[in-house]
Amino acid sequence: MGLREDIMNETVSQLPLRTAVTVPPDTTVAQAVEMMRNTRLGCVFVVDERGRPTGKFTERQVLKLVCGCVPFDQTVGQHMVPIPESGCVKMTDPVAKVLQGMQETRLRFLCVVDSEGKVAGLTGQKGLMEYVTEHFPRLIKVQMMTSKLHMNTREGA
Repeated sequence: MGLREDIMNETVSQLPLRTAVTVPPDTTVAQAVEMMRNTRLGCVFVVDERGRPTGKFTERQVLKLVCGCVPFDQTVGQHMVPIPESGCVKMTDPVAKVLQGMQETRLRFLCVVDSEGKVAGLTGQKGLMEYVTEHFPRLIKVQMMTSKLHMNTREGA
């Protein structure tokens, strides 16, 4: 099978999922930022008492708060962004639904939920790239990157 067929037939459970960080809505912004730093993730998912996602708090919200001089003792529930329906995928959904969800929502991360609707993981750009590289290991070449500190010749007139 080719990549197109695999994306349509294989499920989200085949993607390399990252561990999602979940917090209740009464978590302070400072606590959420600390969790994001410690786990090196760009978001935390805000969950209800049953563990189901109700929203997310991302780096973008942190920047807005910093620019607005909002104190970090406020809760993430006050500043979270609701997760649209296409912002969550089930473990049994095809990988194509991840692509579709990312395109529809313009999000980098999607919440992966289990059969009960509880947060099971996180996927997005990185997970999809790892999935593609597993399918085409011989075609994807890793090349050393070198940087030029200066130009050898002048550009322009």
